[in-house]
Amino acid sequence: MFYWIKTNALVKKLLFRYVWDIPNDEKTVYLTFDDGPTPQVTEWVLSQLKKYQAEATFFCIGNNIEKYPDIYSKIIVDGHSIGNHTFDHLNGWKTSKTQYLDNVALCEKKIQKYENTSENNDGAKLFRPPYGRTKPSQAKVLREKGYQIIMWDVLSADFDRTISPKQCLENVLKHVQSGSIIVFHDSVKAFPNLEYTLPRTLEFLSKNKYNCKAIRL
Repeated sequence: MFYWIKTNALVKKLLFRYVWDIPNDEKTVYLTFDDGPTPQVTEWVLSQLKKYQAEATFFCIGNNIEKYPDIYSKIIVDGHSIGNHTFDHLNGWKTSKTQYLDNVALCEKKIQKYENTSENNDGAKLFRPPYGRTKPSQAKVLREKGYQIIMWDVLSADFDRTISPKQCLENVLKHVQSGSIIVFHDSVKAFPNLEYTLPRTLEFLSKNKYNCKAIRL
């Protein structure tokens, strides 16, 4: 399994229409969580964030929103921002444009169902393609529909069961800097690494005077 922990600068330049980081002079970083809401896991993440008064952005799967609306609502009530992660966690490279866009729209319907419960998102709609894979034709239409496509600067790789929790933590602490968008997953698969890494990441960021903000573009 190949992936970059720190996104390659050339990739950022080639795919410049995507948001890879959010540069700032305020030592602000952006924690993001993909694939929820997930029973117990997402609730645990929310409790950890609350301990450090940290905001985050949750890229939710529509099918999980439908199955766990109470957990989804808790994300909103706690003041975090929401992004679309398709309804069925589709790989854009393996999916037709029509099917992919329909799946994004289905997820958006689930998101909008709860939109009035909180002003958790301001401005553009946020979208992150599962696996970071979307075709240019898909991305073009999404941008035309008002989505900002949010990628990442630092990948924790918490989903990778072949790495240790300590390695997962090192992936984050070694590469984080002001403006970083950091990827975690609030999923059952990622939880063994996440349970170790997230509290230590939050403690590190707090001690080093970083602010954790939700993405609002």
